[in-house]
Amino acid sequence: MIMPRGQQLLMPVRPAFIAFSVALVFLLSLLPLGGFVWMPDLLMLVLMFWAMHHPHRMPMSVAFLLGLGVDVQQTALLGQHALTYVLVVYFSQRFSRRMMWFSPLTQALQLLPVFAAAHVLQMLIRMLAGGMFPGFSIALAPVLEMVLWPLVSAILLAPQRRAPDADSNRPL
Repeated sequence: MIMPRGQQLLMPVRPAFIAFSVALVFLLSLLPLGGFVWMPDLLMLVLMFWAMHHPHRMPMSVAFLLGLGVDVQQTALLGQHALTYVLVVYFSQRFSRRMMWFSPLTQALQLLPVFAAAHVLQMLIRMLAGGMFPGFSIALAPVLEMVLWPLVSAILLAPQRRAPDADSNRPL
């Protein structure tokens, strides 16, 4: 694949870094932060990022298991987050080749409907199980995730932007 003009050539990602970043965000998602409905789902962002940038290294089974873990921790309907994470990873993998041509800001704008659909799906599952409507503040979560997407992209791509060797003769 020909790289877009001006895009930096990245080093290969280490599988240990993918596992570390997913595990760290999973542990952060287990913290009791008050259960605000407007909080962005950082685990979904990181799963989506790795599924988009390295589809072969982020299987749907990992998203399913992490979703079950979040369901158990949040005492949500079992499978609510698992289904959402699997669908988000599927769509990220499906459109990964097209999305890599865009900048993180443009990607964030194009991912806003996916973020919104994920939260609407979780809300519908909750309401079908007898839960109450969480209010319109739930619409803030996809917007916050869209705003966080370029920051998450910059943080997770930082280790791949390192130089292989510190050498003044090789600019890559």
